Amino acid sequence: VSNRPSITVRDILTASCSQPVPQRGYKCVSCCRLFPTLLSVKIHIQHSCQEGYSCKVYYHRLKALWEKEHKEQEAAAPTV
Repeated sequence: VSNRPSITVRDILTASCSQPVPQRGYKCVSCCRLFPTLLSVKIHIQHSCQEGYSCKVYYHRLKALWEKEHKEQEAAAPTV
């Protein structure tokens, strides 16, 4: 069991905002596979290593980078 925070639907949506999908559905930003629902993307990410993909690792790393960037922005922001 890992101490890393879990990947949320919000994380998936945020990552996919820069990757518009030409049809209805959701795209895994890591492997570029299309899925019909957010839940199916989340399940794919959770079990990606069993399918031969490293999407879970990718999303955890992406989330860690976002959190680091957010903390740096907060530290750089002037206090009121």
